[in-house]
Amino acid sequence: MSDLCRLTARQQANLLRTRQVSAVEMVSAHIHRAARLNPALNAIVTFHPEAAIEAARRADASPPTGLLHGLPVAHKDLQDTAGVRTTYGSRIFANHVPGQDSLLVERMRRAGAISLGKTNTPEFGAGSQTFNEVFGATLNPYDRARTCGGSSGGGAVALATGMISLADGSDFGGSLRNPASFCNVVGFRPSPGRVPHYPALSGWFTLSVEGPMARSVEDAALMLAAIAGPDPRSPLSIHEDPSVFAAPFEAEMRGKRIAWASELDGVPFDHDVRAAVDAARPVFEALGCQTEDAQPDLDGAEEVFLAYRAWHYDFTHSAQAARHRDLYKETILWEVERGQRLTGPELGRAELKRTEIFHRMRRFFERYDFLVLPTVQVPPFPVTQPYVNRINGVELPNYIAWMKSCYYISVTGCPALSVPCGRTPEGLPVGLQIVGPYFGDLETLRLGHAFETARPAAALPVLPPD
Repeated sequence: MSDLCRLTARQQANLLRTRQVSAVEMVSAHIHRAARLNPALNAIVTFHPEAAIEAARRADASPPTGLLHGLPVAHKDLQDTAGVRTTYGSRIFANHVPGQDSLLVERMRRAGAISLGKTNTPEFGAGSQTFNEVFGATLNPYDRARTCGGSSGGGAVALATGMISLADGSDFGGSLRNPASFCNVVGFRPSPGRVPHYPALSGWFTLSVEGPMARSVEDAALMLAAIAGPDPRSPLSIHEDPSVFAAPFEAEMRGKRIAWASELDGVPFDHDVRAAVDAARPVFEALGCQTEDAQPDLDGAEEVFLAYRAWHYDFTHSAQAARHRDLYKETILWEVERGQRLTGPELGRAELKRTEIFHRMRRFFERYDFLVLPTVQVPPFPVTQPYVNRINGVELPNYIAWMKSCYYISVTGCPALSVPCGRTPEGLPVGLQIVGPYFGDLETLRLGHAFETARPAAALPVLPPD
């Protein structure tokens, strides 16, 4: 049964669809693996195996129809799940049980996915290090003294160790891409509106998106086909048929122009991370791609991201933080207080700069088909360290400055994919980030698939042992 957990989600789905394996067998295999591995890693924080087996029995009693029929998943603890504890990683909501599913959970359930529970996340998803005072820290399966990243860290670890087939995540400043890089899996930040979000306090907000995580690009695309598509409750919904993401990925990459960003607006990169990503450049060239040292002009991205992040945290947390200040971690209070100091002219300037960045990126992608750079500026760091404060001897100004390679891309609104590309000399995973043009989600995934198919065996992700 353990071998089932090592298959790709598409392979598992085919076995389930053709009735070669029952949903009960598939779910049981993953439950047993989670029971063995999760206690040491703390990836799944609310575990309901009995309910999952019952759902699997119901799935076996009906014809397989949905794209995710019988596939075991677990939902990020920021996603509302009807009748299942959802804490948002906060002591304030330690015993909270929602009355309805979020739209993403609803879509995965309708597609046939079977939930094993909830995966760990930082408090309210803030910060790219998965720990909170409700459940504690989630550990990196490649080195349990290191962080798994965040904020979708629990899902990344559960995937990396074969506890689940697919995982959902969300991404504001890198929360899908960062843990994917740290845990040797795939994380895809789709274009805003590709995956509609409901319920949401800010229906028009584009910096925070939801998307898939998987152990391969094709698996991530399969999940995207199930969760994408318009919904009348989400004003940003993209009205395109998502079924194209479920089709087999075969595409000619010869002649594609790739901007290889060895530098990014003075952003510091750890030397080992830079070396692992640059070692992947010949793979793209062997595919027939033309690579050129180039980077987009992202002047103003720092100001835009920090302003909108502070604004968002202020209106989503200020009232509650006033009532429960002692139950909030300091970094969220710092964001709220920055938001309260923001002025109208400052937000106006941020919007102006973001529009300028949009047009510069639009012109950039007239010259290039893709941008490639490291996903994260550093490799996984000690789990006892809340965040990175220094890179290559450079002191960083705040708790998120080590995530610029992700959040600068968030500001652009372009789709971005993190794919495993290699290891540091210590054996720690490193992810490579492929950024596509506006609404170029499918093309971005296709290049990622071509790369992961062609990369050398030494760069392949390896499922950690039981």
